[in-house]
Amino acid sequence: MENKYFTSEELNVKNRAFLSGDAVKVSFFVRDAKLIMDEECYFFLMASMRKMRMNIPLSYTLEFFQSIFNKDIIEKGLTNGIINFQVFRNMDGITLSKSSVSYYYEIVEMNDVLSVQERPLELDMIKEINVNNNLLSNIRVHSPENIYGEIYAQENDLDDVIFLNPSKRIARAGTGNLLFLEGDVIKVPKQTEGAYISPLLENFVTFLHKNNLADIQEHEIIAFESQKAEEILLISDEKGVFSVGKIRNKTFGNNRFLELTEAWRKSF
Repeated sequence: MENKYFTSEELNVKNRAFLSGDAVKVSFFVRDAKLIMDEECYFFLMASMRKMRMNIPLSYTLEFFQSIFNKDIIEKGLTNGIINFQVFRNMDGITLSKSSVSYYYEIVEMNDVLSVQERPLELDMIKEINVNNNLLSNIRVHSPENIYGEIYAQENDLDDVIFLNPSKRIARAGTGNLLFLEGDVIKVPKQTEGAYISPLLENFVTFLHKNNLADIQEHEIIAFESQKAEEILLISDEKGVFSVGKIRNKTFGNNRFLELTEAWRKSF
């Protein structure tokens, strides 16, 4: 597709996304030229806007988003990909909570959003900064920690970093959530630990639980436990699904997670 991004109106620098990071982001998913998990993604968007005290337009219905994505993206040729949708507050209200909102979204094309990407990732812990674990830590808002972590990863030839929370326990990666496989148990950091709310992750673990394919456990995970895992999966609503191949000197397999994600993919 030639046009990779769309906006509700012409962008200018006098908006609160640019000036203050006053925006929320949620991903929608296209698979085989159809929206999948669109209802879950829509409700996550509404919840994120409420948490940021945004003025939600009456037009922001599920059908509205289905219509614009089908018209502007799917009907123009996108078969598989991620729509990273961002809503930001304008500067036109008497108060911030009464200001109107606008949107911007861009598209990441890929072969299949539900498939594990080919190259395993190399990660490392970052300890000089941490991420919070409050109400706003679970939604995708402006995060200077993510920017710092992305630069740290680039400077150290890493693909991503693992963030700890103030209690020195694992919260998430820079781009998404982590799942740790030990035997038949998959440990996932709790949202109260600073993990993202993720429709993609929730759909995956719900599938595994309903089909008795793994024992899913939400945990408080100390940093050392990452070295005990047999396999690690990173699920990013923004970028897709990835195996973690290495953290420091420890390497990880991915056979079991490949089997589980393949079963999940075939269920759609």
